[in-house]
Amino acid sequence: MTANTLRSKRRRSALRTAAFLSPWLIGFGFFFAYPLLSTVYFSFMKYDGFRPPVFNGLDNWTYVFSDYPMFWPALRNTLWLVLVMVTLRVVFGLGVGLLITKIKTGAGVFRTLFYLPYLAPPVAATLAFVFLLNPGTGPVNSGLEALGLAPPSWFTDPDWSKPALTLLALWGVGDLMVIFMAALLDVPKEQYEAAELDGASAWQKFRFVTLPNISPIVLFAVVTGVIATMQYYTQPLVAAKVASGNMGGSGQLFEPGYPERSTLTLPQIVYSAGFQRFDYGTAAVVALVLFALAMAFTALLMRRRGGLIQMGD
Repeated sequence: MTANTLRSKRRRSALRTAAFLSPWLIGFGFFFAYPLLSTVYFSFMKYDGFRPPVFNGLDNWTYVFSDYPMFWPALRNTLWLVLVMVTLRVVFGLGVGLLITKIKTGAGVFRTLFYLPYLAPPVAATLAFVFLLNPGTGPVNSGLEALGLAPPSWFTDPDWSKPALTLLALWGVGDLMVIFMAALLDVPKEQYEAAELDGASAWQKFRFVTLPNISPIVLFAVVTGVIATMQYYTQPLVAAKVASGNMGGSGQLFEPGYPERSTLTLPQIVYSAGFQRFDYGTAAVVALVLFALAMAFTALLMRRRGGLIQMGD
C-alpha cells in the first residue's frame, strides 16, 4: 500500500468520523461553546443590550467581588444549599428507596405516594409550601402550637428560610427514590446471603454489600443534584415573592432574596443584573463564577468517586 493510498484512507476515515460526530459538534458549538465564549467576552465589557459594548477591562470582576452587595450572600446561600440540601436529598431518597424495597405488601401504593410530589410544578409546589408554613395561619405551625412547641417563622425568618426550602426539596424526592430503588433491586442477592452466613448485621450488609454496589448511582445522584442546585432559581424566588407579599407581574422590578437576602442564589442575581438592570457585564461575571463552581464540584466528586467503594474494603 502506497503512502498516498494510506493518506487517502485516513482522510476518508476522518471525514466519516466527523460526519457521524457532526450533530453533536454542531450542538456543542451553538449551545455551549458559543454562549460560553460570549459570556467571557461580555464579562470584560460595559454593555446594556442597547448600545455597542465598550471594553472596560477588569472593572466588572472588581465590582462583583468587591462592591456588588448581592454577590457574597448569594454565594453563601448557594453553597449552603449545595452542601445541605443535596446531602439530605440523597440520604432521604436512599432511605425511602430502602424502606419501600423492604415492604412486602402495598409497595406500589407507597411508591406512588412518594413519587407524586415530584410531578408537581415547581411554582405550584412552592406556593403550597409557603401557605402550609405560614407563621400565622399555616397548619404546620398550628400543629406545632397544639403540641406545645414554639413554631418557627419559616419563609419570613432568615434563619429558617433555607431549611424551609430544604423541606420543599425533600418533599419532592420521588425522582431519587425511583433511581435508588432500581439500583437496590439490582444488588445480587447472593452477596446478601453470603453476608448473612458470615453473621453480618444489617448495618454491615448495607456498608459492605449495598453501598459498594450502588456507589455509581449515589455518585450520579450527587453530581446531578449539585448541578441542579447550582441552577436553583424558581423555588426561592417564588417563596420570597409570596412571603414578602410582593406578587407583582414580570415587568415589576423585584429585589430577590427576602427575607434579608437569605433566599438569594447566584442564578437569581444573574437574571436580576442582566434582564432587570441591563448590566450584562456583571451578569456575565456571576454566570462564569457559577459555571466554575459547578465544574469544580463535579471534578471533585468525580475524583472522589472511589470513596464509597473504599468504605467497604
